[in-house]
Amino acid sequence: MPHSMNAVEITKAGGPEVLQVTQRAVPHPGPGEVVIKIAYAGVNRPDALQRAGMYAPPPNASDLPGLEASGTIVEVGSGISEWAEGDKVCALLPGGGYAEFALTPAAHCLPVPEEMGLKEAACLPETFFTVWSNVFQRGGLQGGETFLVHGGSSGIGTTAIQLASTIGARVFATAGSDEKCQACVDLGAEKAINYRTEDFVSIMEREGGANLILDMVGGDYIQRNLRSLADDGRLVQIAFLQGPKAEINFSQMMTRRLTLTGSTLRPQSDLAKARIAESLLKNVWPLLEAKRIAPVMDSEFNLLDAAKAHTRMESSSHIGKIVLRVA
Repeated sequence: MPHSMNAVEITKAGGPEVLQVTQRAVPHPGPGEVVIKIAYAGVNRPDALQRAGMYAPPPNASDLPGLEASGTIVEVGSGISEWAEGDKVCALLPGGGYAEFALTPAAHCLPVPEEMGLKEAACLPETFFTVWSNVFQRGGLQGGETFLVHGGSSGIGTTAIQLASTIGARVFATAGSDEKCQACVDLGAEKAINYRTEDFVSIMEREGGANLILDMVGGDYIQRNLRSLADDGRLVQIAFLQGPKAEINFSQMMTRRLTLTGSTLRPQSDLAKARIAESLLKNVWPLLEAKRIAPVMDSEFNLLDAAKAHTRMESSSHIGKIVLRVA
């Protein structure tokens, strides 16, 4: 094991240009932890929020961005029997993915699905943990229900469309171009709504309303989402690209028995994340290995070009996941 490694750090709050290559000490595991030699790291919206100074890492987490990666375990802490040096994994990270080595709880690692490459596997943890816990565990989506996901062409959206379609839900999605809408339909959406030219509220009302909506937009979408729900519908909020504040009339929540909930993944306890990993391994990994679902790939950048990857993501022109090649 080397003593130092290449990493990309946030030099100050700002745009993509504040991401700079640096040298850091290689981490070593404590009890229950593993060190992964990273092959690929996923690029996600929370990374950009952290870079902009709007999403501080939790206590004791690395200050380096990067919440998911794939690679090979090179060091194992005490008390671990399920993993060994040389195992290939993908993992949810507390931070630190923009580097050659990263530290994470062993319980947050998952095996690379059979016949899947490390590049594709790096796209799984952050989006699948988020979608599974919010759409199915928190939101309780069932087959036959109507599901609306905003940002349908994003990593979260493409994952949600596939998983919801697999269980037999009616899937609707919003996206910002005809090309992105077509990508959503190709993945299993019954209809994709171009939010620049169509009103998703009127469309969902004509369809009888959504039983579940997954939203990362916020702002004025919050009130519009409530109007788009069927009676007894659920709205799950996972981000606020247009801001976290809105004025809403709570009487409709009472008279129509609506549920408004949400979560963020990173601040949850290690145990909560481990339980999500266990559920994914049981319920979702067989679908990946059977090739019934797969991560949607947009583009690949070298670790040293992390700023270019962030620029690509924030342009909102991508469809699916962006990764950094580390190894």
